[in-house]
Amino acid sequence: MANPIKVMVVDDSAFMRRAIVGMLNADPAIQVVGEGINGADALKKIKTLQPDIVTMDIEMPVMTGLEALKVIMKENPIPVIMISSLTEEGAKETIKALEYGAVDYIPKQITGNIAGIVNIKEELIKKIKTLGVKKIKFTQPAGAVKPYSTIERPSSHGRSKINVVVIGASTGGPKSLQEVIPRLPKNLPCGVLLIQHMLPLFTASFAERMNEISQIEVREAKEGDIVKPGLVLISPGGFHLTVRRRIGDEVQVKLSKEPPMLHIPSVDIGMTSVVEAYKEHTLGVILTGMGQDGKEGIMAIRKANGRTIAQDEETSVIFGMPKAAIESGCVDKIVPLGKMAEEIVNAL
Repeated sequence: MANPIKVMVVDDSAFMRRAIVGMLNADPAIQVVGEGINGADALKKIKTLQPDIVTMDIEMPVMTGLEALKVIMKENPIPVIMISSLTEEGAKETIKALEYGAVDYIPKQITGNIAGIVNIKEELIKKIKTLGVKKIKFTQPAGAVKPYSTIERPSSHGRSKINVVVIGASTGGPKSLQEVIPRLPKNLPCGVLLIQHMLPLFTASFAERMNEISQIEVREAKEGDIVKPGLVLISPGGFHLTVRRRIGDEVQVKLSKEPPMLHIPSVDIGMTSVVEAYKEHTLGVILTGMGQDGKEGIMAIRKANGRTIAQDEETSVIFGMPKAAIESGCVDKIVPLGKMAEEIVNAL
């Protein structure tokens, strides 16, 4: 049997630590090697215990989870999963944590009852097991791409002009997208639709932060929004993002909770709808994430003679979604994260 994944649990609540330690130790593939009562305590223990993964609460006395995370990423980068509260403030802090280098987050109910904690058990164990078998490569963000008008693009060999870019991502996506969207030039000649598996409160905070750090305008999509050049619309958590072509050239966003699925928003539903409206003028991009969401969408884009890109294995936090897309035989280019923004612009 392979060595168990060594985990350190950091939380100022003794109740939360006991609950998380208990659920993790119940799985033979995981071994909790230590506990921290705050960020400062965690930093001391990480050096000696050398865990493979750390679960980190955000709000703690002495040193917060965000402060500790910054030090971990600077001194000894290892995968950190944030345990965050389901509040607007908790969402904003989680987005900051993902920006600082956390690989993922798990939301918790702040009531502190055992039922709320047990609800996160399956998701937390799954993420730890998936992250624990991969050596994550922590990279520094690359510089911005030149303005669109100054880029020398390769000949498209008669292929159709791209009028929309639709991007799908899941686990590891928020951090990866912070290395893609801010690098897109302000004068991008097409609209961008972004489908990231994320909870409702979190997509609003994510869109707000992305807009702050990007050259291009970024916001959470609303019912009836028009897809237009130089605008990134992020699908709100809990809604599928689809589009429909109105009279003339305008394409309008539609949001729906149907059909009920494991992932809402669904990359497959979004991409399939987009390619129905834009046909061969669609560029589909699949980034890091668990599972196979996006595979059907990429296949639909290829069938319509659109273009497709997937993130490579080395730079993906989780290679599940890109791998499924690549194995479908419908991906034109496999690209490392640091080259993704440039490749998107070159494809237009």
